[in-house]
Amino acid sequence: METPTPLAHLKVVEFTHMVMGPTTGMVLADLGADVVKVEPAPEGDSTRRLTGSGTGFYAAFQRGRRSLCVDMKTPAGLALVRKLVAGADVLIENFRPGAMEKLGLGRAALSAENPRLIYCSCKGFLPGPYEHRTALDEVVQMMGGLAYMTGPVGKPQRAGSSVIDIMGGMAAAIAILAAVAERERTGRGRHVEAGLFETVALLMAQHMAQTAITGQEPQPMSVRTPAWPVYDVFDTADGGQVFVGVVTDTQWPAFCAAFGLDDLAADPSLATKQQRVAARARTIPRVAAAFRAYTKPALMAKCEALGLPFAPIGRPAELFDDPHLNASGGLVPLTLPDGRPVKLPALPVAIDGQRPGGPGTGRRDLVPPGADGAAIAAELGYSAAEIAAMRQEGVLAGPERFQ
Repeated sequence: METPTPLAHLKVVEFTHMVMGPTTGMVLADLGADVVKVEPAPEGDSTRRLTGSGTGFYAAFQRGRRSLCVDMKTPAGLALVRKLVAGADVLIENFRPGAMEKLGLGRAALSAENPRLIYCSCKGFLPGPYEHRTALDEVVQMMGGLAYMTGPVGKPQRAGSSVIDIMGGMAAAIAILAAVAERERTGRGRHVEAGLFETVALLMAQHMAQTAITGQEPQPMSVRTPAWPVYDVFDTADGGQVFVGVVTDTQWPAFCAAFGLDDLAADPSLATKQQRVAARARTIPRVAAAFRAYTKPALMAKCEALGLPFAPIGRPAELFDDPHLNASGGLVPLTLPDGRPVKLPALPVAIDGQRPGGPGTGRRDLVPPGADGAAIAAELGYSAAEIAAMRQEGVLAGPERFQ
């Protein structure tokens, strides 16, 4: 079967750090694009050296690139980069407003030299009153309502992942692909932008719509008004926890029969979903008691046999050994900078049954800063002597510095 590399015709140059911009580059790389990550010499992208909660950023989102570690503050380094961009299809950047322009790498200058260039800016805010503010994932979660909806009442809490950075990066990739499709007709590139604040606003659309329809603001999810008769986390006999949902009228009688709750199925006051939602105060304790008679594996098996929505309460570390992810190509094998192997999640899509970025797709591993600098310079027409001189002068940094 042909490997899923639909973007093999695209050349991408990436000036990014942290999560949002790198997510955009990762999506394109996993789909087959040739992505060159431009990193500052001599140390490379500072994301590589993050600690604490940022320790996993580099490994999670930087696969699939070639690395060019270059000093763009030198005329020779900047000339090399401009030559690289002149032959590119897409440029991705996620630095503060004005930073690329100061380097002479703004959209106007580069598009004048390469009209087909699709220039993607990943920002905290799209153009408007907030555009010059400094934004982080947590900042926009707080201001956009996600933290309010996630935490307990009066205690806003960020979501347990860089969800806005990741979704913002994926939105940027969607916009890039739209511009690529349009360029097939027009021959010209576009300036596409994605914003973190606008991303969290989209996530809040369901709550905004609920407010508009009902005239009442929704409470945080921790105290939300239940919309379903059974939609809760339950304890099991072995100390585990399982989320179970019983959400339709057709599921209710089969569920009651399976768990010895026939009296609830026969109760005329529980005939409809709306009635069962209103009666949760008396039905949920009965359901919880029935579930406590089962171990976690036994309860999950029974729910699966019934076709009910269910889920164990998992932890991120458990995904390494998840049987579904491992069997379906959902984990991409990579090599950490210290040489240890690791498997991290693939893109959440399949093309003709194959997961992009997996084995057999020409996927590139994580690489040291500047690992591909000499090869990239040679592709641009630099001679071996010129490359050696740039290395000697510190314009190009190679991986030998980090060994």
